[in-house]
Parts: sequence; structure tokens; C-alpha cells
Amino acid sequence: MAEVINMPRLSDTMEEGTVAQWLVKVGDKVSEGDILAEIETDKATMEFESFYEGVLLHIGIEEGETAPVDSLLAIIGEEGEDISDLLDGKTEEVKEESEEKEEEKTEDTKEEAVTEEKTDFTIPEGVEVITMPRLSDTMEEGTVAQWLKQEGDSVEEGDILAEIETDKATMEFESFYSGTLLKIGIQEGETAEVDKLLAILGPEGTDVSEVLANYDKSKNATPAKAEPKKEAPKKKEEKPKETKTTKPAAKAAPKKAVSSDKRVFVSPLAKKLAEERNINLKFVQPSGDNNRIIMRDIENYQPGAAAGGFVPVGEETWEETKNSQMRKTIARRLAESKYTAPHYYLTVELDMDNAISARTAINESSENRISFNDMIIKACAMALRLHPQVNTQWKDDVTITAKHIHIGVAVAVDEGLVVPVLPFADQMSFAQIGSEVRELAGKARDKKLTPQEMEGSTFTVSNLGMFGIKEFTSIINQPNSAILSVGAIEQKPVVKDGEIRIGNRMTVTLACDHRTVDGATGAKFLQTLRTYIENPITMFV
Repeated sequence: MAEVINMPRLSDTMEEGTVAQWLVKVGDKVSEGDILAEIETDKATMEFESFYEGVLLHIGIEEGETAPVDSLLAIIGEEGEDISDLLDGKTEEVKEESEEKEEEKTEDTKEEAVTEEKTDFTIPEGVEVITMPRLSDTMEEGTVAQWLKQEGDSVEEGDILAEIETDKATMEFESFYSGTLLKIGIQEGETAEVDKLLAILGPEGTDVSEVLANYDKSKNATPAKAEPKKEAPKKKEEKPKETKTTKPAAKAAPKKAVSSDKRVFVSPLAKKLAEERNINLKFVQPSGDNNRIIMRDIENYQPGAAAGGFVPVGEETWEETKNSQMRKTIARRLAESKYTAPHYYLTVELDMDNAISARTAINESSENRISFNDMIIKACAMALRLHPQVNTQWKDDVTITAKHIHIGVAVAVDEGLVVPVLPFADQMSFAQIGSEVRELAGKARDKKLTPQEMEGSTFTVSNLGMFGIKEFTSIINQPNSAILSVGAIEQKPVVKDGEIRIGNRMTVTLACDHRTVDGATGAKFLQTLRTYIENPITMFV
């Protein structure tokens, strides 16, 4: 019997998912545990495995398509099995469920709506209003980075309408409808709240001025026709994937290099490659549709070819980069932490001679190599066990002390900073910590971290020693009460036993929230940390 597989809810905040890649195709045999697809959620891209065995009979959501949780993702059954009833039945079931939820939502808010001033109007027949989507659980607003369709253009279901910048990433947003792009509600570079009118699609020539003027003021808008909309998945199944082709560049007139006073239109892949090669996009000649810079333009770029063969020596130039939603979110959260939690800082210099000897001995006698960062994490975890006041969270009316120890490890990635978490780090060996940190850091750089791997830290370690930074302070990763900043190990003259010798020293700085961690408490924590680091054998006891 055929099994219906729906779009899974891979995190508690996930409302929809995008199929990044199918690892099997229709007709392939699937075993239980096989990876079916990579699904992009609001937090990460995750592998999704099959819980059934059989033949993949149907794919309901193609690569690059986004669909709500519980939408039909695939069907697995016996080869040649008739699944037409399942397809029809599932489509209607999903639709009815969606309508029921919408009715419940309407009933719940009906009483409140009576007291609000709203404008009633009717959406013309065949017209579809597209709103700013919520592309992540933390997204409150989005910025239209680029429109790939212009007013008056014909739009097919599945066409990419625009690139939308969220607080997490810049994502392509596709149309779920066909028609003419009648109106753009949010221009390129503009930022708007989730659910604001983004665009209007419908029959060519339809007057939508009333919709544009009133939609954001009213949620009472009703379509002119009450008949159910056609289900997109059926039509999508019949279309060969190859029909989604880019319009030939030959249709467009020869394009000139983008001048410095105009907006640069560029695909995400081309932009990333340009950043890697340190290429100024303003001097790249575009060859894509709508004067857009694409990958081959970056690959074929010759320095000096755009500005008459050279850039004037001594010319003062400035480049303005619009803040991404992710950077705005980081800025907001760091500001909230800095200005709501009264920070203070405690700095100590650690003698690393014994730690260096211990690490060398461990790495020579074991295949599982460890780093100084692994030793720091282990020492912090053990020190937290003896100083639980540092392993706390501040609430308005209570202070919460965590009885477990989960260490967050700050990892720098291209888009900003992520903090994967080592659960129960105090119970892990050096080798286990080293292995977990390497795996989590790799996932972070490949954007493969799951939401669960970034939640629940009770203390955070930030290490910039590998970059040669001797000493620095960090902003507390709330809701933690403290964060340890780790600098580089450096050789310097030190006094030992009345003699001047060359010693290895490392500076660490503990940032504490004074609401939960008093100065003496923070100092005692650092004393214990010093004991563990300067005498590593004590961490084996």
C-alpha cells in the first residue's frame, strides 16, 4: 500500500520548508533510512530520511519550491501502483484543513474586528494578492533586494518573482500563481513588515488601484468569486522540469557596464563569487536578463575592462552596503544584551606551560587530537559545576540556576556569528569535546546546523586566539549570565623561582551580568578555571 509523505516539521517554529535537493527521483527504489531530500527550514538545511520502503512513485514539491508543513511531499509504494486517488484525496484534504484553520482564525478574531476601523472592499476576480512572506521564525520584516519581474511582465507558477533579504539570508521568492504582474507594492531596497502587500497578480489590464490603496488597511477584503482556487500541485506534476528555462540573453540589447551611480543587479551566486575574488561589481559587465550580473560575468571578468582600462589613481571612492536583515538582528540582540545586562569584566593571565606539555603528550599518544580550545571548554564546564551562580539566567522576578551545563561555542561564519552548543560538556572527555566542536563548526560553515544544535546554552566560550588576538571582551550571549573571551598564547619573560625565564601565557576575560553574578563570584570562578588550566591533570580526577 502506498505511503503519503508530507513536508515534515523539522523545528518547533517551522511553518514551511523548501526542497533544496532531491537525492532520489521518481522510479527509484527506496529503503528505510535512505535520505530522500535536503530540506531548507527557517533555521538550517537538513537531511530528511525515509521511514518506508518501496518505489518513489510521486514527487509533490520540486527542487527549489517552498510549501507549508504537511503539504504533500512524496508518495512511496509498490512499482506501478495506482495513486491517482491518493493525489486527489490528499490535495482536497490539505485544502479543507487549511480552510478550516482559516475559518477558526476568522471566528477567533471576529469579535475584536468589530471594534476596529476597517475598510471593506472586494478583490477583483482572478486577482491574487501576494504579501511579504515570513521566511524565518525571527523575521519581522523583509527587504526586497531585487525584483526579477517587472510590472506588466507575464508570470508563470514557479517563476522567481524577487530576492528577499531576511534576518537570516537572502532568499529567492517564487510565485505560486500565474498571471500578469499588475502592481509592485514594495520597491527594491525598501523594507516592510511581514504580511504587507508585496505584489498583485491577475489578468492583464485589471484595475487594482483600490486593492493597492486599501489592502494593508483592511483584512476584510473578499474575492469577487467564492469558488475554490485551482490546486497548484496537480498542474505542477504535469510540467516537465526543463520548461523552466531562462529567457535567451539574445533578446536583450547589448548591455553596458553598470555605472557607479546605478543599482547593481546581481544573482546571489555571482555576488558570492565576486566577494571571494574581491571584484567590485560596479565594474562588471552584465549579460543576464534585466541587466543582471550572473555567474559567467564574474568568471569572465577582466580587471580594468570597464572603466576605460584603468581606475584613476588617487580617486576617493565610497561604497554603501545596505545592512542585511541578519546583521540588523545581530545588532539589535547585541545592543539589547549590552544595554539591558550590566556588564563587568574580569581578566586574568594563565600560565600555559603545563597545558602545552599535557596537550603534546595527549596528541602523541592518541589518534584523537585535542586543541587548547577543547581544554578551555572542559575547564569551564568543570568550574561551572563548582560555581553554579555563574550558570544562571536573569528573569524579572527570579534567577534561574541551570543544574545542567551546556557550553555554547561561538563560531564565525560568512553571514555573521552562530553559537552551536555542547550539551552536558562537563561529562565529556577532551576527545569527545574536540570531535563535537569540529563537527559542529563544520556544520556551521556549511549551513547544516539544526535548530536543536544551537539552543540551550548556559555559558559561552569565544576564542579569537587563532587569529593572533591577545586580549578582548565579548558581549554576553543572553540568556547566559557570562561569556569567556580567550586570547592567543604568547611567549614572554616571566619570573619563576626568582629567575627571569621565557614562559607561555594566555589572557582570558570573563564578562559577567552583574544582576546574577557578583564580582567575587566571577573572581572565584576564574580562580578555579586557572587551577584546571595550569594543572591539567586535575581535570582527569
